Amino acid sequence: MTETTKTHVILLACGSFNPITKGHIQMFERARDYLHKTGRFIVIGGIVSPVHDSYGKTGLVSSRHRLTMCQLAVQSSDWIRVDPWECYQDTWQTTCSVLEHHRDLMKRVTGCILSNVNTPSITPMIGQPQNESSQNIYQNNNVSSKPTAAKILGKVGESLSRICCVRPPMERFTFVDENANLGTVMRYEEIELRILLLCGSDLLESFCIPGLWNEADMEVIVGEFGMVVVPRDGADPERIMNHSSILRKYKNNILVVKDDSNHPMSVVSSTKSRLALQHGDGHVVDYLCQPVIDYILKSQLYINASG
Repeated sequence: MTETTKTHVILLACGSFNPITKGHIQMFERARDYLHKTGRFIVIGGIVSPVHDSYGKTGLVSSRHRLTMCQLAVQSSDWIRVDPWECYQDTWQTTCSVLEHHRDLMKRVTGCILSNVNTPSITPMIGQPQNESSQNIYQNNNVSSKPTAAKILGKVGESLSRICCVRPPMERFTFVDENANLGTVMRYEEIELRILLLCGSDLLESFCIPGLWNEADMEVIVGEFGMVVVPRDGADPERIMNHSSILRKYKNNILVVKDDSNHPMSVVSSTKSRLALQHGDGHVVDYLCQPVIDYILKSQLYINASG
């Protein structure tokens, strides 16, 4: 399988990130390494999307702080970015709506149609009249003028670095609109690009709790987008999937990370990191990177909290 025929992936993680831990970043790294080893995927970006303040979780600090901590945690990464869109909305957004937002945004900044997990899109390219043939998509018929996968990836990478970052407060949607004209003219066949939800097996297990998730949203998340699941705390994703009819139905769309990592995924736990902070436990360095710890201490976050 060549570089141009592999599926190009953006990993999207939604969550409280209260605070973001070393384990959260490790999930991105492990997922990317595993997807690359399969030989079927190229991960071109990662997006951290903190939940809206109105989510109402006990002990949830302001999104202003959570966005800053997330940005500090990924500042040394050349492929993971923090996106504030979810926090900037008027109210809490479902995971499904966050995925759809980023899919629509990537359509705009790349000029291409993102495919669903199962079936390639046959939707005409954005801005391309439906009654025109594919031969007229390009300015001319010179093969060298056609955008290659490398050119498209360059544009996607450039766009991703611009749209997936923490920005100062601004008028809503400004950061979307300013990127609306970045598209590169291309044909769908040039590159297959998907956004996959990155999560731990605990989130996958929550899909099996009756009434917790909207079934229509689950159909979209697993059926249209797909998931990359990092096992944690001894949970068996295969067993979990067998307890949900929707997960069984779309089992092929759920990629379970399998690697030789000996790192306990308990370090993902924001709860344990908060408890360590409250108790003055020096092991907090096992959970949080130093810039995040410094920010927490400077801002006096979690220290006297009970959540």
